Amino acid sequence: MRFLKLFVLLFVIQTQAQQGGMWIPSLLKGMNETEMKNLGMKMSIKEIYDVNQSSLKDAVPHFNGGCTSEVISPKGLILTNHHCGFSQIQSHSTVENDYLTDGFWAYKMEDELPNENLYVTFIVKIEDVTASVLEGTAALTNEAEKQKKIQENITTLSRTLPKESWQENKIRTFYEGNQYMLFVTETFTDVRLVGAPPSSIGKFGSDTDNWVWPRHTGDFSLFRIYANKDNRPAAYSKDNVPYTPKHFLPISLDGVAEDDFTMVFGYPGKTNEYLPSVAIEQIVNELNPAKIEIRDKALKVADGFMRKDNAIKIQYASKYAGIANYWKKWIGETQGLKKSNAIAIKKESEKVFQNNITKAGKEKEYGNLLTDFDKNYTEIAPYALARDYFQEVVQRNTELLSVAYRLYQLEQVYKANGEQSFTDRKNNLITGLSGFYKNFNANVDQNVFEQLIDLYSKKSPKQFLPQSLVNIDATNLATEIYSKSRLKSYQDLKELLTGDTKTVLTNLNNDKAYQLVKELSDKYSIEVAPKYDEINLKITALQRTYMKAQLELNKDSRIFPDANSTLRVTYGKVKGYEPKDATIYTPITYLEGVMEKYVPGDYEFDVPAKLIDLYKAKDYGIYAENGKLPVNFIGTNHTTGGNSGSPAIDAKGNLVGLNFDRVWEGTMSDIYYDPSICRNIMVDVRYILFIMDKYAGAKNLIEELKLVHPKKTKTLKTKTVNKK
Repeated sequence: MRFLKLFVLLFVIQTQAQQGGMWIPSLLKGMNETEMKNLGMKMSIKEIYDVNQSSLKDAVPHFNGGCTSEVISPKGLILTNHHCGFSQIQSHSTVENDYLTDGFWAYKMEDELPNENLYVTFIVKIEDVTASVLEGTAALTNEAEKQKKIQENITTLSRTLPKESWQENKIRTFYEGNQYMLFVTETFTDVRLVGAPPSSIGKFGSDTDNWVWPRHTGDFSLFRIYANKDNRPAAYSKDNVPYTPKHFLPISLDGVAEDDFTMVFGYPGKTNEYLPSVAIEQIVNELNPAKIEIRDKALKVADGFMRKDNAIKIQYASKYAGIANYWKKWIGETQGLKKSNAIAIKKESEKVFQNNITKAGKEKEYGNLLTDFDKNYTEIAPYALARDYFQEVVQRNTELLSVAYRLYQLEQVYKANGEQSFTDRKNNLITGLSGFYKNFNANVDQNVFEQLIDLYSKKSPKQFLPQSLVNIDATNLATEIYSKSRLKSYQDLKELLTGDTKTVLTNLNNDKAYQLVKELSDKYSIEVAPKYDEINLKITALQRTYMKAQLELNKDSRIFPDANSTLRVTYGKVKGYEPKDATIYTPITYLEGVMEKYVPGDYEFDVPAKLIDLYKAKDYGIYAENGKLPVNFIGTNHTTGGNSGSPAIDAKGNLVGLNFDRVWEGTMSDIYYDPSICRNIMVDVRYILFIMDKYAGAKNLIEELKLVHPKKTKTLKTKTVNKK
């Protein structure tokens, strides 16, 4: 297959070690291996990825579809971030047993807590299936027809390619549709909560420190995978046993130093490294500012209530963190793109690209790409902005409206598919929304609604605004809807959905919140979404051709595929950086920094009394270095959302840290990676061990682990340190 050959040609031997990129682990031979060795790696590529023998890939499962985790014991114990396990910790918390505030530790396996709908997925093998996926598409000129044929091929291949009965075939696209890879996976659904520090450790610094360095957060939690007696995936059962992994990660007690090699293994969610400059301009100047303003207002309302009422704080803790995460990310991304002059750099590279097209005599195939990008991004601009306002206000950040939107979709199911589909979806909604109402507060949401509907009416593109939102009084509208809508309580919702289809639809259409959402959604689905999708399909086709041209015309360049939630390797070094003039950040923080930030009683910067006592006594056990306890460190690994919980692995394959964030100045790495300021943030594994051992007294868990000293002697690498 010529695209694969083209991809392999990119793996040229380079004399200088380079960093950045998210690489497919089955294709590391060549350029990547050389770079990794030059950076200090001591492992072989087969130790990282091997189909026939156990390798690092077998210790790195996808955690619940959105994060990464790693197996750290022969009994299926897995480590991930506190924020990745946050909703599970929250779901087990009550005012009486507040695991968010106090932490949770299972000192016996029978005390480990099951979690509904939590799963982890392992990669068994990766294969290129590009030729099979693209079969029958060469002669198709219509983009919609081509995509339809590709999806048909993917469906057939996923069903027919060989796998075990408990496994699944998943095919994902790379290089904007120029390459397709098969992932054979195993998914385990009995995953139990084992341990979590209190939020004052696991979320220390909370939203103030989010995306910021220096950082002092113990962002970790522990779970255990359970399997049936044959060590295969099985639904929760008391008869299940701890999973025996193909591989688990030894844990280094030697820590890291500046310039040490680090490799982060995980499932980065989505990047857009090859966008044209016109797209980046739209993000920086229009789309990000709108989304930032919407979430800023929602967060300020929720924060005001959470600070006054602990019950609301528990209800909204996970939701608030989710909203704040990308709010702050978009702020840093915008600032980083401006600071690094990314748009101007992209424009210069596009001039070179256009010259290369001319030199190669490829004007017919690629000569109009950049002008076509300009035309389509200009045309899509108002639709993209209207889409973001609708999604952020109606679907995501106003909870009453998000419920009403799901009911609007229910009505559309009836119109499209009839009564049986309507009834099935209705029953699923009734069941699924019970958890939503547990964490819903109408008073909080009314205040959020008032702020966001005012923004929607004033700043969403006027041509797509429903007549009922023109010149509104947001306060009066909020009062009317929240005093009259029956969607505020689970009991009322169930009553609204009781009866035959005609009765249910009549009741819904008489509800004030539903009426507003129906008007908004009709306007969006008729005037915005179809045109957005039409133009975006053209942009998708252009992006695929643009990527194809990049591969053809830049054979010696380091061109990695954008992230798409598949298993990737990124490598770099422990490294400080200079974010601005006269400011130099060193790469490691210590427990002293926690105490410097300590604010008694503050929900972001409080510190547990026991941790203070351990600090005062300098009772760090074997986890200190020169009398100081490391907490976090940074490196040049190219990460993004989805890498949360990823293992940071040393040169010899041992766990040294747990990835959990990026620095604010470098969050633009999803679009443009700048090695001078892009840094990922990791919890030092010794801080994790210290919290487990000295703080929580969970010696039962410490005894499961393989603790090693790779920097001291070679023989210790295979021995477990005696903790008794």
